[in-house]
Amino acid sequence: MYELVFWKYLEGIYLNHHLVYETITEEQAEIEGLEELPVQVILNRIASVFSKWEKVDEKSWKNNNGVGAFHIRTTPQSIKIDCYGTEGKTMDSLVNIMDEFKCPLYDPQVPERYDEMNE
Repeated sequence: MYELVFWKYLEGIYLNHHLVYETITEEQAEIEGLEELPVQVILNRIASVFSKWEKVDEKSWKNNNGVGAFHIRTTPQSIKIDCYGTEGKTMDSLVNIMDEFKCPLYDPQVPERYDEMNE
């Protein structure tokens, strides 16, 4: 499994990324300093981009014409995508979708957040 995690800071706020990730993963609590995301709009966009994939349930897709599957977990402030055997180009597509919503990737495997503060 490979995790892709996304959230957006409020203007002028910048927190410890790994602590934010741990809170999202473990507690699912509201985190002061994060924006609320248009979760349903994001899920609809993902469903549109991955319309050729089988939608297993409301938040899970699998590729019947190739490798990979992913499951999305959401809070009002975050999107966490668990990728299973998913190719890099598929993960890139997910990252690009989230970029449309100005939500940079936090990659907990590295760990690194890919946003303007790191450029």
